[in-house]
Amino acid sequence: MSYTYEYPRVALTVDGVVFGLDGGELKVLLIERGIAPFKGQWALPGGFVHENETLEAAVARELEEEAGLHGVFLEQLYTFGAVRRDPRERIVSVAYYALVNLADHTTRAATDAADARWFPAARPPGLAFDHAEILTMALQRLRGKLRYEPVGFELLPEKFTLTQLQQLYESVLGVPLDKRNFRKKVLGFDLLIPLEETFRDGPHRPAQLFRFDPARYEQLKQEGFHFEL
Repeated sequence: MSYTYEYPRVALTVDGVVFGLDGGELKVLLIERGIAPFKGQWALPGGFVHENETLEAAVARELEEEAGLHGVFLEQLYTFGAVRRDPRERIVSVAYYALVNLADHTTRAATDAADARWFPAARPPGLAFDHAEILTMALQRLRGKLRYEPVGFELLPEKFTLTQLQQLYESVLGVPLDKRNFRKKVLGFDLLIPLEETFRDGPHRPAQLFRFDPARYEQLKQEGFHFEL
């Protein structure tokens, strides 16, 4: 059975804000557009949703096609639907944000992306479409999320030092944190497994390595535990 629709159909796209941590600084992945509109400008990876495709499958496909990323932590951010946000036609975009450990992912430009590169999230270049607005909202969401859920561990290597963990929080939140208070609170959560391994960064004394315990976190949540920094 066929249908005749009274109203025109609005096109649907997805965009991905991918964050990674590089040397203690929060970075965002951008692609250089290889096609019009905004050819040669930097933008968030994304594209049109296929007819028989879920939103999650669409954004995962676009991240792999345009930047070579796969199997990343994804969470829906917001729907952007300003009437003239895209010069081609009326397009509504559902944005997602992703957190990756840079050591586990090698980016490469593909399909309609001429280049894929990491930029400081707080100092991006000029962005196409309304992607600056999307990035700003993603940063706000990540800052809030980081304070009440341990999502930041997605940005770290499997084994990390407390200094690396503190640098992550300072980079995302944009404020310095007291070293003693931070470590006392983090260790008090009983979510980190101390390892019999150390890491040396330059001339400093070797620092102990830790690993996040997701099973312990799930257990504590069932008992009513609330993560808050």
